[in-house]
Amino acid sequence: MAKIIFLGTAKAVPDKDHENTHILIQTNDRVIMVDCAGNPVVRLDQAGIDPLSITDLIITHFHPDHVSGLPLLLMDMWLLGRKELLNIFGLKGVIDRVVKMMELYDWQDWLGFYPVDFHFLPDHERMSLIDTEEIKVWASPLCHMVPSIGLRMQFQEGVICYSSDTAPCEALFRLAADVDILIHESTGEGSGHSSPEQAGEIAQRVGAAKLVLIHYPPKIDPDEWVRKAKKHFQGGVIVAKDFMTITI
Repeated sequence: MAKIIFLGTAKAVPDKDHENTHILIQTNDRVIMVDCAGNPVVRLDQAGIDPLSITDLIITHFHPDHVSGLPLLLMDMWLLGRKELLNIFGLKGVIDRVVKMMELYDWQDWLGFYPVDFHFLPDHERMSLIDTEEIKVWASPLCHMVPSIGLRMQFQEGVICYSSDTAPCEALFRLAADVDILIHESTGEGSGHSSPEQAGEIAQRVGAAKLVLIHYPPKIDPDEWVRKAKKHFQGGVIVAKDFMTITI
């Protein structure tokens, strides 16, 4: 049975109860981490997840609140004795920056480091990232301040779309069409972002059954965010909380 675990739910400025937004997708044969904030090994331990079980890491875009924990995660898995291959997915410009960031730490000199396979994603819609019997993952470039991707995940039990950081755009409408659950950012209306009202409008337009709001200011009133989204969306709305789990 597949699960999505919310390791963090905050926008760029977190607080003690809300880490920066990143999620974990768990199936029987894959453990996929989407973005990498804070101190990942600590966060994974709090969620009851063995960091060495991670098979894939998807970086949606190169902003600090989405990649700051990556050097720590890679180093800590090495120190914990990882030997298995780790897949890292991202747009070419994102992967190029990840490599440059790791070179600052001289990671090429870390003796016995496990293999890493970088997957440079082309800049077009519905790119296939992962394709197994249990999960299929596609990505599309969306509309943020820097190049960024959203994800469509098909499980045996249903389909979920995760927007990452984006303003409303046609590519998102196509990526999220007819999903069972839309996980959508709700930072607030502004450059490259969406408000909860806009998230509700998008969920209604794409025919989503449920809407989960994420990447929000930590001090919000969750009930207010739900009310704002429901102005435009007739389905169920919840505000994600850190360590909340959705069972698919």
